[in-house]
Amino acid sequence: MSPTSAHGHEHSHEHEHEHGHEHGSDHSHPKGIKGFLYGLFVPHSHDASDSIDDALEASAQGVRALKISLFVLLATTVLQFAVVIISGSVALLADTIHNFSDALTAVPLWIAFNLGRRAASRRYTFGYGRAEDLAGLFIVAVVALSAIVAAWQSVGRLIHPQPLHNLWWVVAAGVIGFAGNEIVAIYRIRVGRRIGSAALVADGVHARTDGLTSLAVVVGAVGVMLGFPLADPIVGLVISAAIIVLLWGTVRSIGRRLMDGIEPDLLAKAEHALDHTPGVLSVPRLQLRWVGHRLQGAATIQVEDGTLGAAEGVAHAARDALNHVLPTLDDITISTVTSIPGVWQV
Repeated sequence: MSPTSAHGHEHSHEHEHEHGHEHGSDHSHPKGIKGFLYGLFVPHSHDASDSIDDALEASAQGVRALKISLFVLLATTVLQFAVVIISGSVALLADTIHNFSDALTAVPLWIAFNLGRRAASRRYTFGYGRAEDLAGLFIVAVVALSAIVAAWQSVGRLIHPQPLHNLWWVVAAGVIGFAGNEIVAIYRIRVGRRIGSAALVADGVHARTDGLTSLAVVVGAVGVMLGFPLADPIVGLVISAAIIVLLWGTVRSIGRRLMDGIEPDLLAKAEHALDHTPGVLSVPRLQLRWVGHRLQGAATIQVEDGTLGAAEGVAHAARDALNHVLPTLDDITISTVTSIPGVWQV
């Protein structure tokens, strides 16, 4: 029995007015400054009012976003690496390594989106959508490795300090890094929300944090200008630590998908749609899960009229209602049960 079954047979239309309040509470977010930061670094991977209901078009938009962001980040990385060579800044090197790793994370996602387009086979009967979530795990590993490399370089520079040169170029490279990453972040998050891809949204948030670490490079360069030479490697260590801390949010998001976790507000929308379908008395069971950037699920609804034709009509209407509120829903299996104990229809 699913978590929603606790109120299954006791759930009547008298509960419909209360349900709206429950929906609102499931979707509450922090407000003020905390809410602003929450929106920047923990954006939703879905937006029902602006979602794409065609799976192939969603994958195509995801691939397009990855192609564009890959080239933007590679161009940013090349410019920053040129400044690393002429300046010797280890903080900028750490940021450049991380930006390069961020650019590379587009490759496994690109492959995953293309795999997700393939039709289900006799071996993979649910299709290949999970490749997207596995690509998310690869992203986590690459980002973690980049943080370790950056920290190693920074520790070495703390032990063996070296003079920096062309600090104004370092400042310029940091600003370029911030601009490039923020452009990519906005684009990835916008497309990820539209197609319902947690991996693409997480990659966009990752780019946004990279932009902030680029600004930290600027802080380090200014510190050196003000007579504090160790500011550069210290900022490099701070960048590495920030990467690890912010990576935890990505780990949770991808891990939840792999464990078939679903956002409570999506489940509430689906329940609300089923509850308000004419002919539905209650919803004893409702299950949803993400497979890549598409939703799949199963539901059992209790109907007023137990005749086969009437039950099929209600089930069809219920499916249409779910597709309306959840445009990323690919497949939903709906079973019906009558109000007479022991009488089921499929």
